[in-house]
Amino acid sequence: MFKKLKQFFFRDKDTDPETAYDLWAPDYDNQPRNLMLELDEQVFSILLKEIHLKGHSVTDIGCGSGRHWKKIMDKEPGQLTGYDVSAVMLQSLRKKFPEASVYKASGYKLTHSSDGAVQVIISTLSLAHFESLAKLFGEWNRILQTGGYILITDFHPVALQKGAKRSFRHNDKTVNVRNFIHLLPEIQRLAGRLNWQVIRLMEKEIDSTVKGLYEEQDALAAYESFRGTPIIYGMLLKKN
Repeated sequence: MFKKLKQFFFRDKDTDPETAYDLWAPDYDNQPRNLMLELDEQVFSILLKEIHLKGHSVTDIGCGSGRHWKKIMDKEPGQLTGYDVSAVMLQSLRKKFPEASVYKASGYKLTHSSDGAVQVIISTLSLAHFESLAKLFGEWNRILQTGGYILITDFHPVALQKGAKRSFRHNDKTVNVRNFIHLLPEIQRLAGRLNWQVIRLMEKEIDSTVKGLYEEQDALAAYESFRGTPIIYGMLLKKN
């Protein structure tokens, strides 16, 4: 468990997301018992059940290797589009979904999406990689229809404040992906300015429900050190 813990809490020089995820992509889908991915799966699955996708246009921002695409496609969206900064991640996605409409993102602009053309925006484990939420949300607001939904999950900012890192091992070295801390009140305040209503907020912390992951690796001391720390959150919003 120590190695797994280091993936998220080891301090080192941060790497920009594009470079980092290009390196991480070959192994990204093969991370059994990864704490963050398991918790993200739980939160995402719960929030996804609250959105109607059938026949709707869905855009996944930070789609990565398409971890969630099977669940999204099972809800029969009319169109599913993905954006990601990592070309190698997108290659992994295309291997699983050859007909996928995906684009390499650059900055904040979603250049292949028209004004008001999207009914659902999904962004999982990506938000903290963007420095300016105002620019990001402004672009999301441009493409999202009134009445549309936004589903977000990400590393909890409290964990980042305490020194947590979104990291992985590559060539026997730890690579830390650059993050920016956006506290939940800040996210909610910016959302409110755009007339986005928070429908549901979920927060998961390191508690007894994940203790087994630490026990498996004989790392209960690490578990006690971080017990009670919020580690991931999910937010469902609606544009009014």
